[in-house]
Amino acid sequence: MTDPQADGPQSAAPAGGARPGEVAFAGPAPAYRDAGLVFIGRIRSPWADRSACPKNIGAARERGQPATVEIDAAFRPALQGLAAGAYVHLLTWLDQATRDLALQVPRHASGPRGSFSLRSPVRPNPIGMHLVRIDAIDPVAGILTIDAIDVLDGTPLIDLKPYLASVDAPPAG
Repeated sequence: MTDPQADGPQSAAPAGGARPGEVAFAGPAPAYRDAGLVFIGRIRSPWADRSACPKNIGAARERGQPATVEIDAAFRPALQGLAAGAYVHLLTWLDQATRDLALQVPRHASGPRGSFSLRSPVRPNPIGMHLVRIDAIDPVAGILTIDAIDVLDGTPLIDLKPYLASVDAPPAG
């Protein structure tokens, strides 16, 4: 089996389960070259399969099930300065997502929409962005307990950045 991250999608046709109106990207599948990303840890969530996983962070919070972030040993010193109560953006690699749709038909929409107008994991680079609250942190063990998450157990973590209201909140008005 080939590595889809290295070789691109296996076919140009939408993956199984495509909805009417969905359209794959035109042209040959891109040659996905290494972007130099390093997984710095994993998300540990209660969600083992896609059918049970919340569709967004709001739905995950409604379920009231915390999760943990496991930071690999080499990256634990970078946790310095983070504290319980802080909000952080988690950037994840949605490794089980397909990467082939330009247009998608979400369950909540009446027709097709461009992948870049959606938060769907199906996109050329399946990077997830999740704003979560740190409920507890053990920097020595590299464990962050977070309020909720909307990804499958074992999802790779590519980065974590603090939420800064002074620069992240949209302008008023």
